Amino acid sequence: VQLQASGGGLVQAGGSLRLSCAASVRTFNGYAMYWFRQAPGKEREFVATVSWSGERTLYADSVKGRFTISRDNAKNTAYLQMNSLKPEDTAVYYCAADTYFASTLVPNYWGQGTLVTVSS
Repeated sequence: VQLQASGGGLVQAGGSLRLSCAASVRTFNGYAMYWFRQAPGKEREFVATVSWSGERTLYADSVKGRFTISRDNAKNTAYLQMNSLKPEDTAVYYCAADTYFASTLVPNYWGQGTLVTVSS
């Protein structure tokens, strides 16, 4: 499984960004998709996950109500729509995949990160 994240950039507080994660895999719908982030000087943390069909989602409390994870199985792509961004959302965002769906899981497959910087 190869994952390619994109869509990061610089945005002002209160703004929005959409991250994309393109997967190179034959059975994309066999994998739950994840977003994690790592802020400078901090440990990597779970952000959101979406189940294989997209019917179920889980979010970290810190992003609930502001971020939306989704997927398009026809395009082998997962998304993270980030609204009402705050400076504390500044981090490198990583997409990941695993055959299991759980907020406590450390996924087996990881893409490279994309940097999101939120200015105050």
